[in-house]
Amino acid sequence: MEIMKEHLALIASATEVGRHAVVIMDGASWHQEYLDEAFPNLSIIQIPPYFPELNPIEQVWSWMRQNEIANRVFKDYDDIVEKCANAWNHFRSDINRVISLCSRSWINLSN
Repeated sequence: MEIMKEHLALIASATEVGRHAVVIMDGASWHQEYLDEAFPNLSIIQIPPYFPELNPIEQVWSWMRQNEIANRVFKDYDDIVEKCANAWNHFRSDINRVISLCSRSWINLSN
């Protein structure tokens, strides 16, 4: 929980004076709405559990499982870490893949 507080403190301190930051969190146990009480320029919005269309990382995990790390045999812990790092690097190496899986039409922030 302390790391999450530090993370929110960094976001709050990086938010320009006169602006307000909104952090969208899933239902992880360390993502608690009350944490924003310490930061007057920050609000937390929690999305419902199991809403992959609201949480783009779910598409990333799905792609990684389907294309990189599912149905594999790992030698040991280090092999798991290496294969996951390689999968992540392969995912992020294609900007079009990242955009297609992580963008949402409803999040257009242009003025």
